[in-house]
Amino acid sequence: MDRAEGFGNYILTGSAIPSDDITRHSGAARFLRIRQRTLTWAEKGKSQPRVTLDELFGGADVPTDPTQFSLDDNLEALLTSGFPAHISLSPEQSRGPLRAYLSETARTDVYRLHDFRHDPIVLDQLLASLARVTASEVTQATIRKDLKAVAPSISVESVAMLVDTLERIFVIESVPAWAPRLRSKARLRTSRKYHLADASLAAAALGATAESLRRDPETLGFLFESAVVHDLSVMAEALGGRVYHYRDSNGYEIDAVIVLDDARWAAVEVKLGYGQVDEGVRRLRKALDQIDAGTPPSFAAVITATGMSYTTEDKISTFPFLALGL
Repeated sequence: MDRAEGFGNYILTGSAIPSDDITRHSGAARFLRIRQRTLTWAEKGKSQPRVTLDELFGGADVPTDPTQFSLDDNLEALLTSGFPAHISLSPEQSRGPLRAYLSETARTDVYRLHDFRHDPIVLDQLLASLARVTASEVTQATIRKDLKAVAPSISVESVAMLVDTLERIFVIESVPAWAPRLRSKARLRTSRKYHLADASLAAAALGATAESLRRDPETLGFLFESAVVHDLSVMAEALGGRVYHYRDSNGYEIDAVIVLDDARWAAVEVKLGYGQVDEGVRRLRKALDQIDAGTPPSFAAVITATGMSYTTEDKISTFPFLALGL
């Protein structure tokens, strides 16, 4: 490789982040690091695109469209595995391979990186715990409480190590808190939110099906938000950006803040139902009023599972997630 001329000759892949040590070359000025995520809903062929993230950052208006997607449309997209090898499988057919992936992770990959000798059921429970709180702020102490039934003596330090290991092998991804300047005296919350690598993986960890999620809108809402953040992360990275979340001590929050490397930014609230749009617009406006980022957001939007596409009087757009294209 050192003797090869040119740029971009090789693509090197890895399924884990190795421990840092002083003998490993950093790759500075030689490597570009790109995180490869699972497929977006658009890549799975589930979307009917009306607008793209690039267009929204470019100032495009969301076209008014009364066409609505059903809850079943969203459930099918959410439960369809985002792993390319599963692309031809139905949600029911992919449930087994997804559970097997989680089980093998619990039994082999974590042990490969750490000499952790707890029963694999501890990691099964940890993955289920993280799936239950996906898209939520959670502390290691809270996760430890969930694990005490299967590992009474596990320490907070061990929980932190396991969570870190799951992130290093890309089973989970953390979304950092955004830290803009505020107009008020509120304090910024700094806890990260954790997401499994794919919303279908979180559903598999919970044993969730389309029928069970219809009966449990709270869990469905968390999984839907996780799916939205996942796809926004893919799209933002393609534009040279990253996704954060925002929450302050006054209780104002934004589910997804997209920040590009040229300092442009956008705010997104995620709501499951069309009937929650007005509440989402109100909460988003109150949160934006707290922030002094130097420049206004390129756009603000409430993304829903169901509902139509339009722009409100105060320039906050709303559209169904299935209408967002690449």
